[in-house]
Amino acid sequence: MQTLTEHILSIVIFLPLAAGAIILLAPPGANRFFKWFSFVTGVVVFGLSLPLYTGFRSGIAGPQFVEQAPWISLFGQQAIWYRVGVDGISLFLVLLTTFLTPVAILSSWNAITTRQREFYASLLILETGMIGVFAALDMFLFYIFWEAMLIPMYFLIGMWGGPNRVYATIKFILFTMFGSLLMLVAIIALFFVHHRATGVYTFDLFSLYGTPLTGRAEFLMFGAFALAFAIKVPLWPLHTWLPDAHVEAPTAGSVILAGVLLKMGTYGFLRFCLPLFPSASAALVPVIAALAIIGIIYGALVAYAQQDIKRLVAYSSVAHLGFVTLGIFTFSIEGIEGGIVQMVSHGLSTGALFLIVGMIYERRHTRDMSQFGGIWKAMPVFGAFFLIVTLASIGLPGLSGFVGEFLVIVGAYKVSAVYAALAASGVVLAAVYMLWLYQRMMQGPVENPENADLPDLSFREIVVLLPVVALIFLIGVFPRATMLRQMDASVRQTIELVEGRNGLPSRVAESPELPVGRLGCRGTGAWDMDVRGARPRTWMSGAIGFGAVGSQAIGMQPHPNPPLKGEGASPNPPVKVDGDRLLLDFTSASHDAVGNVR
Repeated sequence: MQTLTEHILSIVIFLPLAAGAIILLAPPGANRFFKWFSFVTGVVVFGLSLPLYTGFRSGIAGPQFVEQAPWISLFGQQAIWYRVGVDGISLFLVLLTTFLTPVAILSSWNAITTRQREFYASLLILETGMIGVFAALDMFLFYIFWEAMLIPMYFLIGMWGGPNRVYATIKFILFTMFGSLLMLVAIIALFFVHHRATGVYTFDLFSLYGTPLTGRAEFLMFGAFALAFAIKVPLWPLHTWLPDAHVEAPTAGSVILAGVLLKMGTYGFLRFCLPLFPSASAALVPVIAALAIIGIIYGALVAYAQQDIKRLVAYSSVAHLGFVTLGIFTFSIEGIEGGIVQMVSHGLSTGALFLIVGMIYERRHTRDMSQFGGIWKAMPVFGAFFLIVTLASIGLPGLSGFVGEFLVIVGAYKVSAVYAALAASGVVLAAVYMLWLYQRMMQGPVENPENADLPDLSFREIVVLLPVVALIFLIGVFPRATMLRQMDASVRQTIELVEGRNGLPSRVAESPELPVGRLGCRGTGAWDMDVRGARPRTWMSGAIGFGAVGSQAIGMQPHPNPPLKGEGASPNPPVKVDGDRLLLDFTSASHDAVGNVR
């Protein structure tokens, strides 16, 4: 049980990969086994991810549930680590991934009839890549997961997609690979710039946050990272791959693409662009905000012009993710927290919309709106779910969509009233195209006789939609308890990093509930310091921030020539207990971050 607790995040990451490998090694034709084994695996992984939420400590800014091990040495130094963890920003994206994967699997039981072994294995392997992207705390490891998840997505669209699946797949890969390669160049450049500044080779994310960059270098690296993330979001005008990929992908592929993969772009902006390149991020706010607002309005207008239901929902994603991007680049608590809530809300509501489109397509084998009308009479249960999800997508108060959009608009207003007004117009336009869609499909007379006797939702389909709708209500009614409280400290720390602190960023977050115990610092020349009897009030969440006062150790090691400031600086940093305060000067395992725990 202790091993399970200590390595819970790694188990959540790699259990789907192991299950996918088992499916691929199984004899072909055991389709019932493939379905049940993949679904049960998805449910188990989701269950194992819940302790990340229940055990998450609000008020702690840095990563929790951290696991690390040395991986690859470069130039005589331990430069690459297997290092994973979650904070208040990544936690909900990991949970969204583990939640939507079994939903997507269950939705495919009747839709996928060929190569089922490969299909369900691809979904599970994709889950590993997606969780890894959100949990990685080493830039090299992040890039491995970022690229690895493209492979199963390529097969999901290319093998089980629609008639134009080859075109959509190639377009998807070309767009994303182009941005990814530029980001790789920037990662390598940042690696060497950091070494020139500190003498340390490291891909550790929190260490790289403190890398001093010249203006030109920072803007070039920001551009490379931002292009990769803008393609993934996608921001206008880099969005053209998305409608084709959505339309051609199978339902499960569309759910995962909209629900999780698009969030990697907005997560990348928040996790990497802002803290790594704060000056460039601040300088380019008008540009990014303009692109986001254009995406909000353009996505809504083009969605209104569609006759294909799935293409309409695809363009709505361009609008919704524009809200997220705008919120992130407000650099405000409200805007960024609203952006994170909107990521999760969009994953739920738009994922559910793609599920609904898939369910009606299985019955009528068409997505043309003109072929429907009056469906509520034949499918009232379907109509009720469709209505709730439509209202969530619009942003009705009491549902999850309202929370995110409202906070983003508040954050945008702090920057510019014009930004807020233009973003708010996107909410109005969303109501226009979504209610127009619902009216044309569900209301009015049944003019097409093929719609008169459509079967309502089956038990399996209700099971697929019910938990999604439940979460939409839960987040909408209790946003503070379910999400905002947990993310607050991490968002505040990110804003502090961006607001231009001189020198290395602060790694300290308040946490009044730390247990008293032993602080163990591991590394070369390890030392232990007994702090029993003190009442430390802070949590060190620094470059390897993974530590705690209590049974867990902080992964610190002494610097060979430590640039510590203050009296008593030495390779073994001094520790003092002053009343209820623990004072510790430290350097990180990557030998470059300096800070204090107070």
